Amino acid sequence: MTTTSAPAQHSVILDVDTGIDDAMAVLYALHHPDIDVRAITCVAGNVDLPQVLDNTLALLELAGAPQIPVAGGAEQPLIGEARSAAWIHGSDGVGGIALPRGVRSPEPVRAVELLRRTLMESEKPLTIITLAPLTNIALLLRAHPEVTPRIARIVTMGGSASVGNASATAEFNVWHDPEAAHIVFTSGIPLTMYGLDVFDRIRADDAHVAALRQDDPVQRALAGLLSFTVTVPGGDTIVDNRRIGDAGAVIALTNPELFTFESYPVHVELAPSASRGATIVDRRPHAAEDAVHGAQGAWPVLDIALQADIDAVLSTFFAVFPR
Repeated sequence: MTTTSAPAQHSVILDVDTGIDDAMAVLYALHHPDIDVRAITCVAGNVDLPQVLDNTLALLELAGAPQIPVAGGAEQPLIGEARSAAWIHGSDGVGGIALPRGVRSPEPVRAVELLRRTLMESEKPLTIITLAPLTNIALLLRAHPEVTPRIARIVTMGGSASVGNASATAEFNVWHDPEAAHIVFTSGIPLTMYGLDVFDRIRADDAHVAALRQDDPVQRALAGLLSFTVTVPGGDTIVDNRRIGDAGAVIALTNPELFTFESYPVHVELAPSASRGATIVDRRPHAAEDAVHGAQGAWPVLDIALQADIDAVLSTFFAVFPR
């Protein structure tokens, strides 16, 4: 890990469902000199909660991180059952890479309590970076509304202003728990949506992977994460994992100048239809018939990452891991 005597610019809580994409984000955050990770909370999503906890604790051990508190939270969405994405992350969520297991232990409290405690004990408001379904954060805001002023901003990897990945219109984290996303999006807390519009475009190439040092355990793990491939169920299409994934959301906090953000009203579709979980982004230049006829209520305005300097983002990501 990178160490520095200067205070970190960004004090954050990570909320994760640690699969391959979260793993890269966690490792980036732990190594970045300007990020102070105060706590990590876990939720079922990419894999089930026990596996998420195991993966998260193992990554902390791999990185030689300090004793950052980790807690498990929601095991399923607010409504309905959990639906994992293990088919694309591997049964262990991290593509079968070797991680140190069983060394650290989670806190003896649930995620909502760790979130509340960390926020209330901080001298200044903290940023929450969510890389998972928003169930834990929604439960926190409903159970402890007093924490709202203690949250400086929420940066969420979720949603899309274009296509989906869990369905034709919905991104996985929002699709997994649309009600939770609706609660968080409408909370009034400043929110940055880092969605599929940039997530899918920031991909490492063979040269990036080849340059990772095999004699360094963290870089060896990164190479394994970026090299994992799966076959799409019901077909013979091979999907690779060259995206740096959720790490881009963390870079959007540390290096916002590398992205183009635009502010638009956003609605989470909750109806039980083919578009359930879609984030509808209203990019119209002016009001129209729905507003004239009172058919649309007020939608929260979010800051949305729509473009990125891809080469610069990749350079920023790999730079924290010494070559």
